Amino acid sequence: MIILAATPIGNLGDASPRLREALATVPIIASEDTRTTQRLLRGLGIDARPRLLAVHDHNEKERATEVVELATTQDVLVLSDAGMPTVSDPGYGVVAAAVAAGVDVTVIPGPSAVVTALAVAGLPTDRFTFEGFVPRKQGERARALAALSHERRTMVFFEAPTRVAATLEAMVSAFGPDRPAAVCRELTKLHEQVRRGSVAELAEWSADGVRGEVVLVVAGAPEADSDPESALADVLARVSAGARLKDAASEVARSTGLSTRDLYQAALAARAQ
Repeated sequence: MIILAATPIGNLGDASPRLREALATVPIIASEDTRTTQRLLRGLGIDARPRLLAVHDHNEKERATEVVELATTQDVLVLSDAGMPTVSDPGYGVVAAAVAAGVDVTVIPGPSAVVTALAVAGLPTDRFTFEGFVPRKQGERARALAALSHERRTMVFFEAPTRVAATLEAMVSAFGPDRPAAVCRELTKLHEQVRRGSVAELAEWSADGVRGEVVLVVAGAPEADSDPESALADVLARVSAGARLKDAASEVARSTGLSTRDLYQAALAARAQ
C-alpha cells in the first residue's frame, strides 16, 4: 500500500512511534528530498537503509506511476520535507494514481504547519481555509487577495520570509488595515514566535525582515456591508488592484446581495467622473 506520513515541522520530538516504526521497517520511501529523509533517519537514530526515491514537484507526474506499481507488491512510505504530504507539498499525484489503480492508501497522521499555526494564532478556528503560498508577482498577488477580501473564514497562508512584509502590505490594501492577523514563525523550533496584531501593525513590524519558516493566519471578513456606497468603493478598489470591472462587480454583488448590474453601472459612472 501507499503510506502517507507526517514528519516533524521542526522538533524531532514530534515524530510519532508509528512514524519511527515505519521508517525502520518499510522497504521503500518516496520523499520530496532524499537528503532530508537521510537526515531524518540519522536524527531519529534509525539505522535502516530503505530504497529512496525522489518524488517532488518537478517529477511527481512521471514518477507517480512507478511508485504505485511498486506499492502493488510492497509498502511504500511517502514523505514530504516537513508536515503532511499533499498539503502544499508533493504527494497528491501519487495518491490520485493509487486511487485510480485500486491501490490502498493509508496515513500516519502527525505534525502540520497549517493546523499548528491556526491553533496558536488566537483567531476563530471553527471554519478556515488554507490558501497555500501567495502569488509572487505583485499584480497576481493583489488580484488573489482582492478575491479573498470577503472570505468569512479564517485564512491560512504559507509565505517565504523575504516576502512577508510585501504580502502584509498587500493585505492592508485588500483587507483593510485593521483586519486581525498573526505571523507564526519557526513553529515548534527553538526560536518559535507568534506575533499578533492588525495586518497594518504586522506589516510595519516585518518591514525590517523576518527570518525562518512563516505561516500567516488572517481573520475572515466581518459581516458583509450591504451599503451601496461602501460596496461601490469595494468594486473600485478591486479594479484598481487589477480585477476586471465585470468580475469585481459580480464578486461584490455576491457578497453583499446588491445587484451586479447596479454596481457595474455605478462604477462606470464613477470612473467617468
